[in-house]
Amino acid sequence: MRTKQFHKIISQFSSRTILIVGDVMLDAYLWGDAERISQEAPVPVIHVNRSNYSPGGAGNVALNLAALSANPVIIGSIGEDNHGRILLDKMKNSGIDTENMIIDSDVLTTVKTRVIAHNQQVVRVDEESRESISSSIQNKIMERIQEILPKCDAVILEDYNKGLFSESLIKDIIHVSNQQNVPVYVDPKQDNFNIYAGVRFFKPNSYEFSFYFGKEFDEEQFESFGKKFRDETKIDLLMVTRGEKGMQIFSKDESITIPTKARKVHDVSGAGDTVISTFTLADICGATPQEAAILANYAAGRVCEEVGVVPITLQMLEEMISHHHGS
Repeated sequence: MRTKQFHKIISQFSSRTILIVGDVMLDAYLWGDAERISQEAPVPVIHVNRSNYSPGGAGNVALNLAALSANPVIIGSIGEDNHGRILLDKMKNSGIDTENMIIDSDVLTTVKTRVIAHNQQVVRVDEESRESISSSIQNKIMERIQEILPKCDAVILEDYNKGLFSESLIKDIIHVSNQQNVPVYVDPKQDNFNIYAGVRFFKPNSYEFSFYFGKEFDEEQFESFGKKFRDETKIDLLMVTRGEKGMQIFSKDESITIPTKARKVHDVSGAGDTVISTFTLADICGATPQEAAILANYAAGRVCEEVGVVPITLQMLEEMISHHHGS
């Protein structure tokens, strides 16, 4: 019965429109072979034989949604530079609505460059501006959100701590979304944990959750603090992703552990983006919180089998369902 239910849920993905607001960045990849150790320093010399670009950050969330057949609309701020142009082209070509992206000549487009040799990430180089965006850009973002919101089934807020989200912008987005009964799903950074009250879904990882409270938890404390945090913030669903321990989801009535489902982990990059994309879609398509979490866990497990940041596709998700539940 569960297999039939899962297929019923994912069959509705293509009819859903999701607004993603957040820090958009460009993922760059240099692929090659480590042939020797440098004479200048004890580091490998990588002979690069290919390179490629992909939307990262909030762009990767939109990429996951598009690959799952949904209709993503993205709002974010990028620089007036070549990396920004590449990023826009990549998103458009992937079926992402970029008409509401904002180009800001005062910032640089964030770029994360990963060097990969023999299917192993060797180093990552980040180029970024971390200054908060101006009030005029924040006003533009709110104007566009208010225009688009009536056409959307959900809003995802993707905070990578790159300067897009201020306290006032977060509160304004949640307020207008609640006014229009559009559920809000959040992938936070610990700086803004306490201002997301009243959202549908809140997904920190275990490091961010521990950092916010300033302590490491044993299992009993983790359960206690999870329930307390959810109750105090009036969040409908709190999910803490815990790496090899899977994920824990706290609702009003229960706490559920979802074990990890990766068959062979190569790279965890981007798995959090896959989780929030899949969970959001499943949730607005009538899944129970447990069903949505299971599907999100399958999706994250599948992308961790790939090298680099790879979006989940509908075909990959269906393959994972069949693998764990039969055809």
